[in-house]
Amino acid sequence: MKGKMSKKLAILMVMVFVFSIIAGCGTKTTDKSDQKAAADKIPVGINVELSGDVASYGSNCANGAELAIEEINKAGGVLGKQLEPLKRDCQSKADEAMNLSAALVGEKIVAQIGPLTTGNVAGSTPVMMSKKVPLIAPAATAVNVTVDEKTGKVNDYIFRVCYLDSDQANRMAEFAKNDLKVKTVAIFGSTSDEYAKGLAKYFKESFEKNGGTIVAEEGYVNGDKDFKAALTKIKGKNPEFIYVPGYYTEVSVLIKQARDLGITTPIGGGDGWDSPDMIKVAGAAALNNTYFTNHYSVEDPDPTIQAFVKAYTAKYNKAPDSFAALGYDAAKLLAQAIKDAGAADPVKIKDALAKIKDFQGITGKMSINEQHNPVKKIVIIEYKDGKLVSR
Repeated sequence: MKGKMSKKLAILMVMVFVFSIIAGCGTKTTDKSDQKAAADKIPVGINVELSGDVASYGSNCANGAELAIEEINKAGGVLGKQLEPLKRDCQSKADEAMNLSAALVGEKIVAQIGPLTTGNVAGSTPVMMSKKVPLIAPAATAVNVTVDEKTGKVNDYIFRVCYLDSDQANRMAEFAKNDLKVKTVAIFGSTSDEYAKGLAKYFKESFEKNGGTIVAEEGYVNGDKDFKAALTKIKGKNPEFIYVPGYYTEVSVLIKQARDLGITTPIGGGDGWDSPDMIKVAGAAALNNTYFTNHYSVEDPDPTIQAFVKAYTAKYNKAPDSFAALGYDAAKLLAQAIKDAGAADPVKIKDALAKIKDFQGITGKMSINEQHNPVKKIVIIEYKDGKLVSR
C-alpha cells in the first residue's frame, strides 16, 4: 500500500510540475503581449474637475480633450503610437489635484492636461515641476500659473492654451469704454479666489487709465445666494455698466436678481461665465444686454470651427463651450509637441511646447511666448435672447 501511494504521489508531482511549466509559459506570453501593447501607447493624464463646484468646466474640457485624442488616434496616432487618455476627477479640490498628479506620474504619463482653475493647477504644479512632467492648463488664467510672481522665474513645466486675466480684463474695459460708450462702472466680483480678484484689479486699472470712473466696488463670497443688498447699493450709484468677475455658479443668480430689482444696465464679466447653466438659472431674458470675454464663439463660421462643433455635438449631444474647445486645443497642442520632440519623453516634450509657433487651434492661432503663455485673440460674446453672439 505504501509503495502504491509513493508511486501515485510521484506521478501527481510530475503532473503539477508539467502544468506549472505550461502555465508559466502562458504567463510569459501574456506579459510580452501586454508589454508590446503598452509600448504602442503614449499615456496622457487628464486631471480635471468632473465633480464639485466647477464640474461643468472640467467635464466639458475632458470631452474636448478625448474627442481630439480620438481623432488623433484614428489618423494614426503620434510617432506611430496611440495616445492613451488616463482621465481622473480632482473634485474641484487643489489637494486632490495634487494627489492625482502624483498618481498619474506614477503611471508614466508624458504630460498632463488640466486642471481647469488656477487654484487647482497650483495644487498640481509642485508635483509636475519636481517630477519634470509638463502640464498644459486649458483655462487657468492667473498670471502666477506659469510664472512665480515672487521671483519672476518661469515654471519650466507649466504651460497654458488660454489667455491671461490681465488680457481679458483689459479687453472688456476697452469694449465698455469704446463700444458701449460708458464712462461710469460698478465692480461687483467674487473675493474668494485669485481669478475674480485679478479680473477686478486689471479691469479697474485699465478703465481708469482710459478716463473712466469706478463709482462703486462690492464683493461677494463663492457660495452666496443672495446679492440683493449689494445690488441695491450699486443701483443707487447709477453706473452705466456693471463688471461682475466670477464663476457662473454665482453670476447666474446675481444677474437674475439684478434684473428682478429693475437694473437694466449692461453687465459684463470674464470667461468664468461660459456655461449652459447661465441660461438655465438666469433665464434668456435676464441675460440680454450682458457680455463676457471668451476664447471662441460656437457661432464662428470658420469651417474648422464648425467641423469641431459638429463632431462634438454628434458625440456628446450638446454644443461645445469654450472649455470643451480649450480641452480640444490642449490635446492637439500636446500631440504637436510630441511629434516635434520626436520622442514620448517628458523633458523633450517640455522643450517642444516652449517652441510652438502659429499653432492653429479652435480658440485661435497661437504661439507660446517666453512665459509659456499663448499669444492669441480674445472674443467678446453677447447673450442675445438665449444665444451667444460674437461681437
